[in-house]
Amino acid sequence: MPRHRPAGTVQAGGDFQTPPPDDKGNPDVQDALINMIKFEIGKKQVEEYVEESGDRLKELADEAKEEMERLAELTKMRGDVAFDSALADINKEADEFTEQLRKSREEQAAKDAEFNEWEVDMNATRSEGQFFKNLYHKFGGTCVANAERIENIAKYLMADSCGSKVVVVSAMGSSPSSPVKVTDLLINMVNKAARQDEGFLLDLAALQEKHVDTARLLLGDSKDLNDFVAKLLDDISNLKAMLHAISIAGMSTDAFEEFVVGHGELWCAQLTAAKCRQMGANAKFMDTRDVLVVTPTSDGNSVDVQYDMSNKKLDMWTSLHGVPNIIIATGFIAKNPAGQATTLKRNGSDYSATIIGALFQAGHISIWTDVDGVYSADPRKVSEAICLRHLSYHEAWELSYFGANVLHPRTTLPAMKYGIPITIRNFFNLSAAGTVISDGQSVPIGADTVGVKGFATIENVSLINVEGTGMVGVPGTAATIFSTIRDANINAIMISQASSEHSVCFAVKGNDSERAVASLRKRFSDAISSGRISAVEAIDDCCILAVVGQQMASRRGVAATLFDALAKANINVRAIAQGSSEFNITALIDQKDAERALRAVHGRFYRNALPIGVGLVGPGLIGATFLQQIQDQLDKLQNEYKLDIRVLGLVSSKKMLLSDEPLDLSTWQEDFASKGEPVDLDRFAAHLSANHVPNTVIVDCTAAEEPPAKYLDWMRRGIHVITPNKKLNSGSLARYQELKQHQRTSYIHYFYEGTVGAGLPVLGTLQHLVGTGDKVEKIEGIFSGTLSYIFNTFGSDTRSFSEVVGEARAAGYTEPDPRDDLAGVDVARKVTILAREAGMSIELEDVPIESLVPEPLQGCATAEEYMSRLPEFDGDMGKMLAEADAAGECLRYVGVVDMVNKKGSVELRRYPKDHAFAQLTGSDNIIAFTTGRYKAQPLIIRGPGAGAEVTAGGVFSDLLRLAAYLGAAS
Repeated sequence: MPRHRPAGTVQAGGDFQTPPPDDKGNPDVQDALINMIKFEIGKKQVEEYVEESGDRLKELADEAKEEMERLAELTKMRGDVAFDSALADINKEADEFTEQLRKSREEQAAKDAEFNEWEVDMNATRSEGQFFKNLYHKFGGTCVANAERIENIAKYLMADSCGSKVVVVSAMGSSPSSPVKVTDLLINMVNKAARQDEGFLLDLAALQEKHVDTARLLLGDSKDLNDFVAKLLDDISNLKAMLHAISIAGMSTDAFEEFVVGHGELWCAQLTAAKCRQMGANAKFMDTRDVLVVTPTSDGNSVDVQYDMSNKKLDMWTSLHGVPNIIIATGFIAKNPAGQATTLKRNGSDYSATIIGALFQAGHISIWTDVDGVYSADPRKVSEAICLRHLSYHEAWELSYFGANVLHPRTTLPAMKYGIPITIRNFFNLSAAGTVISDGQSVPIGADTVGVKGFATIENVSLINVEGTGMVGVPGTAATIFSTIRDANINAIMISQASSEHSVCFAVKGNDSERAVASLRKRFSDAISSGRISAVEAIDDCCILAVVGQQMASRRGVAATLFDALAKANINVRAIAQGSSEFNITALIDQKDAERALRAVHGRFYRNALPIGVGLVGPGLIGATFLQQIQDQLDKLQNEYKLDIRVLGLVSSKKMLLSDEPLDLSTWQEDFASKGEPVDLDRFAAHLSANHVPNTVIVDCTAAEEPPAKYLDWMRRGIHVITPNKKLNSGSLARYQELKQHQRTSYIHYFYEGTVGAGLPVLGTLQHLVGTGDKVEKIEGIFSGTLSYIFNTFGSDTRSFSEVVGEARAAGYTEPDPRDDLAGVDVARKVTILAREAGMSIELEDVPIESLVPEPLQGCATAEEYMSRLPEFDGDMGKMLAEADAAGECLRYVGVVDMVNKKGSVELRRYPKDHAFAQLTGSDNIIAFTTGRYKAQPLIIRGPGAGAEVTAGGVFSDLLRLAAYLGAAS
């Protein structure tokens, strides 16, 4: 029989890493069990004898009183024979009474000696590890939601032959086949009755139907079914009468509500016990109201257990019910010291389990639910959250306090007090090991024992700030603030104070915000009017993010890593709190950033690879090449550089494809064609910013105007931007400066190396020169791969200018309409970008362009018309070439940034044939930087400056650069 822990003793938890041995055949264990039974029976006899002795003593006292009265009468007859005879009778009865008291004391001493001997034997048996092991289970509402699940629990208990079992069950929860959630329905019934809403009768009928249907399926046509239904109908009748009374009164009381809502556990425990008995078990139903005695805490939100009274009541229960193999106990319900029904408050069933485990000599408690254990973060918000193998009691308490779906904070207290390990397991996935919660000495094999364990959030809170110069150095200010909050019955969730004492801030639940501010303003009205307190205000719509780990104190850099992750996710921290024990670090952030913050910090501490979600705008030639390059490098990036690139969306000019999971890059074109939907750039950005990946980037591989107009909005959403599109950087100067200012004041990055020189490191080099203090005097270069090819070819043989342009068009070097290249606007955009990066405030319109499109041909309606008429002007180009050649020079179409004279230009220039610009071949670009350091010999960058491969490569390089900034391995 399970035995409760004697009051005042502490029994350490046993080894829970391996299943307990089968002790049925152990003679020592059987002897111990027999001795325990004898003791229980003997103890009951002693109690009955003492009770009888007390009654007899009262009788004797009454008789003695009567005799004394008779003696007083006889005293008047002193010397009479009758007096002497009466006195002799009284003396005889007094002697008999004294003998009875002596025998009673001897019998009690014998019983005490028997108990002491039994206790010594039991302690010796425990120390030798021979005492039979009791198993303690708690099954949550989802585990008992329907008949099938209750039957599976009974089968599980029957199949487990390891010792006696104590099982705590919740009320029936919801399931697809039985959607009614019993406790919620009971609470709603009370609320409806208090509102005089007769809908409670329908709820009561639904409750009856759910339990009758479950009983029929579970127990079949049997006496057990009849007994249960009879008891259920009796309870329903009583509930109906009580609810009618509440409805008539138009109000309820806590006592009424707690009596009503505890019935779900009663019915579920009765059903489970009946099923176990049907399957042949010696199972008993325990109404824990007969055992647990609790008193409410001062705030009324929880209860304190009266262990001495509960121990005595457990003694009485075990003496009345014999030695069952299985005890099925109700969770959630108890009684107060006055004997009135009460509850352990909401989520109290788990608390019941640990209290019962503390009363019985539990070596281990299993709490069964519908998840595999405790996760490092809420898996609904962080898909990469992992199931933790072990938590300390303190870690579990901290996580539960901050809202993690672990256990109620008070649930761990009985287990902590008596050193009882708890395992959270999934009854629907028995292969999962679960999460063990224990002290630091009882860590399961394979558990992580260091560093950060988990992350949790408390959402919808407000930050209350009290500040003023009159607070500095004034004793008692903080005490006054928090006593005011206490008197308003408001709980401060976290507290932060500057060391200067100029301000104190603390977080409260959002719905307490107005009341907190009003109370403080009233209390400090004199200080506010005199100016000693300058502000009492609330910042609403906030969220508390907690990082929990018992071993954080032994690891340097935890806080730095946490706040670096938040900063790089562009999340502002409003307040910080940390205790010296370093069990948790708490940050208060904006509610809108809650999920992104949780994903960012979890990813930083738990990731195997840095995840980056990519949205591609423009899956054309350059975009498709970029995707192919990513696909070719995915494994290497994952394994060597710990970088997890996930393409989550594609957008063209007409449609888009969105996905919460990474797109398959081997089939993206087919998926885009078959699953695409109408384009919506705002929804595209919202999809990326709401994704569970904490770091997201939009890559714009278009040359269009619309996407750049969205860059700043995207960055304000926390999305990084990478682009070879030149439109924004060469467009409106004000818009460009606004975006660059946002980039500088946030951790959101904007990379655009591909806008000048494709994959060549032109802008990166310029930024390094400027950043290291070098003075740029001139930037000159051939920035167009198309025009580089044309002028590298023109003059190398007898072909005319129009023939070279036609061949370049046929080879794909030019745009479909060559005038787009020959007009020089693209080069002017690159000049504008370089000038701005070098520090010049310049608009595109400020750059003079020497167009290579003859003025009469600028109005041609089509490219074909232009190409057909271009030979008319070959003479002009031929003449310029001949003049240059005669002077030992060549023609090159260049862009120039003149930092000395603060101007830029695009023009056709002549260069000596030994000049670096004359040495180009094909479509190569070349850029020369003349600076204070590189004056005599300019710094030259040369290489392919056009083509899908090199441009996509430049974009890919920017993506890797972003990853490095976000913390990827280099």
